[in-house]
Amino acid sequence: MSEGTHVLVLNAGSSSVKYQLIDMLDGARLAAGLVERIGESSGRLAHTPRSGERRESFEVFPDHAAALKAVAGELAADGVGLDSPALAAIGHRVVHGGQRFTAPTLITDEVLAEVRRLIPVAPLHNPANITGIEVARALRPDLPQVAVFDTAFHATLPEYAARYAIDRETADAHRVRRYGFHGTSHQYVSRATARLLGKDPAEVNVIVLHLGNGASASAVAGGVCVETSMGLTPLEGLVMGTRSGDVDPGLVFHLHRVGGLTVDEIDSLLNRRSGLLGLCGDNDMREIMRRADEGDADARLAFDAYVHRLRKYLGAYYAVLGRVDAVAFTAGVGENAAPVRAAACAGLEELGITVDPELNSVRSGEARMISPAYARVAVAVVPTDEELEIAQQAFALVHQP
Repeated sequence: MSEGTHVLVLNAGSSSVKYQLIDMLDGARLAAGLVERIGESSGRLAHTPRSGERRESFEVFPDHAAALKAVAGELAADGVGLDSPALAAIGHRVVHGGQRFTAPTLITDEVLAEVRRLIPVAPLHNPANITGIEVARALRPDLPQVAVFDTAFHATLPEYAARYAIDRETADAHRVRRYGFHGTSHQYVSRATARLLGKDPAEVNVIVLHLGNGASASAVAGGVCVETSMGLTPLEGLVMGTRSGDVDPGLVFHLHRVGGLTVDEIDSLLNRRSGLLGLCGDNDMREIMRRADEGDADARLAFDAYVHRLRKYLGAYYAVLGRVDAVAFTAGVGENAAPVRAAACAGLEELGITVDPELNSVRSGEARMISPAYARVAVAVVPTDEELEIAQQAFALVHQP
């Protein structure tokens, strides 16, 4: 077992690699960066060391191996390279762990084979995650590599919440159930919200709203996830940047039979050309709010539809939990769009949910309350930190006695 205290967190996408190097002694970011446009004619590496002096390079990265070797070079230039004895583990974000992987897992050939078998239920994400793992293992075969799964935190959903009401034999044959995603964010934010309240997570019921280009909600009872908005895929649930969220399943048959669209065309429509983008032509909430303020009817409709779905889930998850101690907003929109937070909570005063306009208008990178002191339910803005969550889980696993 390594005596090092550094964990390198890798999030490999189909044409990108995000990374952070974290010292687990104090949670300090020793380096962070992004390699993008891997496999294209012109790539970019943006690297920020602990000093904060960002470095950029533009070159061709033919594959993920070339990208990670370039990352290794940047880290070595900072004196914290992949060969450093201080490096204890590499933590990998893996989107789908199915029903088998419900906790951080030391990566072996068998584990990698099972993650590969899950590709049919995560065709856009697991292949890239696997590539990142394979390259990292080749660079440091002696180092513990840990998979942290987006689905793991939601593995505690009761069976009645995880099951779709379809034929069980068909569902089991094709691994059809509700898995949920953004789990590392929901886990981190629910715990951080409890800390903000000065309580143990086991004492607190929290509704977490992770609102980015992808968006999801979760109901967390005493630190355990009991409901979440995403399902078999990340398409279910809230209105998102380019994803529709909840629709009548019959819509798919209608578009195929009446509209003549193929299955692939419908898939593309619901995942890439729907949500905010489909309603108003924009998926950037800042631009949508600007347009709505200027009287643009399409932007106003998109904003209102987005907020209506949020309120609908807030009410539903209140009913699931029975008692709610806090509502936590997180991710890009949740952390920065005060009008979204205000509109989502408007009209919920009878449930004890209300927002103080002055507190809500404050911009800060810190976790903070935006509800008045008298509110029965705390409303908070809690910046997410998925990389730190992955690093903590990976470090804890490799240092188990």
